Parts: sequence; structure tokens; C-alpha cells
Amino acid sequence: MTDFQRAKILLAEDDDAMRSYLVRALEQAGFSVDAVDRGTAALPLLEATHYDLLLSDIVMPEMDGIELAQRCNELSADTKVMFITGFAAVTLKASREQPQAKVLSKPFHLKDLVLEVERVLEDRISAIL
Repeated sequence: MTDFQRAKILLAEDDDAMRSYLVRALEQAGFSVDAVDRGTAALPLLEATHYDLLLSDIVMPEMDGIELAQRCNELSADTKVMFITGFAAVTLKASREQPQAKVLSKPFHLKDLVLEVERVLEDRISAIL
């Protein structure tokens, strides 16, 4: 059992294949993952459950990842935020609107994703130990 098995992640990704791929990789790395296909589906989960990390695509229907992150900050201020995106211009907007959030650009290797998630959660994990 790794220390990260206690870390709970909410993944918001509208692409079905990418979402399945990310869930599988994160769970294999020892994380607990809930996944939704849009920002609006994430809100009720953020209200009901504490997450250590919101991992969100930026470009999604109904509510983009930046707006979701802002709502997450209101609902759960200590939840870390990390974005994934395939759009360079969107990366700049995310960095401006959520400067404390890590942005990982697609395509990325799953190993890199897991390493970045571990880095983002490092202080949370050491606080648990």
C-alpha cells in the first residue's frame, strides 16, 4: 500500500477514452479516483466529498475546467487543482486565472502524469504521515 492510496482525486474529462485511460493509470498508481465527463457533473461530488485533487480537462461542454476550478476553490479551498489540455492558448489562460494550478499539456506519458500528480500532492501526503 502506497501513501498515495489515501489521496482522493476527482477527474473531469469529457473524452471517454482519455477518461478511462487516466482513471486506470491513476488507480494503478494507488490513487482513489472518481471520474465525470463534464464540469457540471463534478459539482455535486465536490459538495458531497472531500478530494485532495481536482484533475480537470480545460475545454469541456457546459462548464470549462477553469470555471470548475473556481467553483472548487469556493467549495473546498484546500483541494489542489491540476489541469490537462491539448490547447496551448488555453494553457496560458489557465495559468493566468489559476496561477497555483499545475497545467499538463497533451499529449503526455502516463508516467509523467502520475509524477506530476504525486508532486502536487506531496505536501498533502507528508501531512498525513
